[in-house]
Amino acid sequence: MSTGESGKNRTILGSIVGAVVVLAAGYFGVDAATGGDDSNDSHASSASSDISASGDSCAVDTLPDQADEVIDAILDGGPFDHGDHDGKHFGNYASALPSENSSYYREYTVDTPGINHRGARRIVVGGGSDTDPDVWYYTDDHYESFCSIPDAED
Repeated sequence: MSTGESGKNRTILGSIVGAVVVLAAGYFGVDAATGGDDSNDSHASSASSDISASGDSCAVDTLPDQADEVIDAILDGGPFDHGDHDGKHFGNYASALPSENSSYYREYTVDTPGINHRGARRIVVGGGSDTDPDVWYYTDDHYESFCSIPDAED
């Protein structure tokens, strides 16, 4: 094998190993870039999809049943399945949602059947009170994209 082929093989192997590390980190809720747990710091996304500009919305009846259960729990003030995380600060560091002050957004876990960790699905609310938020958003890809939930309180 020539030196060029050996270097190319190392590059391919490095790419494969890197991809496996990122996938494993995502599965276990670890931010591969920092090595930290990203389940509460809400900066995992580098994509930006300003909801106010795009107008993406999703009616409650288009969301998983588990999302409807979380919406009801928010409106009732709990309890929540992931109390250590639910209702906590969502930083919007990737500016995927409209810009607001740093304490505006809060996140809640939407369980995914068949997995034994928090998964990627969340409801993020903003403003208002704990039981009457001003805005509602849903993500099923761990903050990469959002849709607003216009009928969450209906």
